[in-house]
Amino acid sequence: MAEISAKKRIWGWMWFDWAQQPYATLGLTFIFGPYFAAVAVGYFIAQGTGDDAARVQAQELWTGAQAVAGLVIAFSAPFIGAWAGATGRRKPWFYAFIAVAVICSAMLWNLQADGTGLMMALLLFWVGFVASESAFALYNSILPSLGQTEEAGRISGGATAFGYWGGVLSLFIMLLLFAENEVTGKTLIGIEPILGLDPETREGTRAVGPFIAIWFVIFVIPFFLWTKDTPTQNRGGVGVALSRLWASIRAAFRKRSYGSFLLGSMFYRDALTMLYSAGGVYANLVLNWTVIQIGVFGIIAAIAAAILSWVGGIADARLGPKPVIIFCIWVLIGVCLVVVGMSRESLFGIPLADGSLVPDIVFYFCGAAIGGAGGAMYSASRSMMVRHCTPENATEAFGLFALTGRATAFLAPALVAVFTSWTQSNQLGYIPVIILFALGLFLLRWVHPNGERAE
Repeated sequence: MAEISAKKRIWGWMWFDWAQQPYATLGLTFIFGPYFAAVAVGYFIAQGTGDDAARVQAQELWTGAQAVAGLVIAFSAPFIGAWAGATGRRKPWFYAFIAVAVICSAMLWNLQADGTGLMMALLLFWVGFVASESAFALYNSILPSLGQTEEAGRISGGATAFGYWGGVLSLFIMLLLFAENEVTGKTLIGIEPILGLDPETREGTRAVGPFIAIWFVIFVIPFFLWTKDTPTQNRGGVGVALSRLWASIRAAFRKRSYGSFLLGSMFYRDALTMLYSAGGVYANLVLNWTVIQIGVFGIIAAIAAAILSWVGGIADARLGPKPVIIFCIWVLIGVCLVVVGMSRESLFGIPLADGSLVPDIVFYFCGAAIGGAGGAMYSASRSMMVRHCTPENATEAFGLFALTGRATAFLAPALVAVFTSWTQSNQLGYIPVIILFALGLFLLRWVHPNGERAE
């Protein structure tokens, strides 16, 4: 078999980002998430719940399921990473996780606009999300083997940007050809959903699940063709996997920069995931946006993410990842303050005229900030992780990276659900997200810019 060139290996690796991105862009944030929220509100109202209470209940349901999914990822990712590292075989895991994600996303079609299949759709989405994110954790562990440490920021930023452009294209296709406006039944360009899909039963929007599945299957092919496993002679199985995992955990706690980075990123990545998952739901529940409006918001956010992830990769290469992460956290704290202080009726307590477009315009800017700062921050975080590991222990290290990224994944959704229930306000429910960003920022003070090499 011909040797795969370094350039092809990098491009093959990047194609996974492109293939997986719609599960987050279309599923989690901009199409299915808001659709689920709208369906859930209607379902609870039909059960006799008041409008405001139904909106709160819908948010609690979504964030509660997200919390459970986060826990599953947190406790499974390190073990899977250690096992893959012990054997040198990642591809069987990729095949299994991608198959689960594809099947679950395809079955999201069955969520009817009247609420039929609501709880099954919730279960399917988050099972598929767990599988998709578990595959993504293994995907990240390949990064250290693609080039020198100094190149990690550029490669990571390029892959993140490439993935977001996939998100932009997939979102454009959904909005132009499939997702219908709830009122007019027309897509963004004023036509009925293609392929004879019925707008009355929201088949255009429901097609997002099968669309994600087909996209994943097609565009993951270059990844499998241009990446390869490097099996080891070690066949220790579970015992070796657990031993490697324990060694990685001890190494992390022995080194201040490494441990501080893992803990700090645990909080700020949890907060970022909450923002990603909540953006479209917030727009639907607080600003009463339609799927089309949320989709346009998503395009703006994804384009900003694609451009600024690339810019962030350049800044990472020149300045290192730590300044990029710190800057992005401050931007996202600002976004959270706007989210907490804004409603249809007021902005930071200042009353707005009926029908004012100020909340809409402000939130479009927030979308650009979430996408841009979030993309650059995650890319820089991968680069910082490379500075704390070697290609030999990358699978275990990135398993811990996934663990710390998900160990408190239940925390942000759970706190948002609790604050939402306590305050009976969708906006004030997001106060805990600000606290998590601040905790992450505080812990970064002990992270050395050059990572483990400086310790």
